[in-house]
Amino acid sequence: MANIKSQKKRVGTNELRRVRNMSVRSKMRTLVKNALTAIEEKDAEKIKTAVPEALSAIDRAASKGVIHGNSAARKKSMIQSRVTG
Repeated sequence: MANIKSQKKRVGTNELRRVRNMSVRSKMRTLVKNALTAIEEKDAEKIKTAVPEALSAIDRAASKGVIHGNSAARKKSMIQSRVTG
């Protein structure tokens, strides 16, 4: 454990951010998985709802700094190419 007061505070804020990032990342992964499942099943109704939700979650995670921008672009591209192809 740190001895410096500011570092002790930093440990606490890092933990809060870690927990928040985990929840954002988990939600994003779940929505991406739902979108890919809908694409595999070729269910047009599910695709209409699941894909935009997944793309939005990816953008949200990237804007919060949970994932890198290029990683977000790669994930979005992969989903969109599977929808069209």
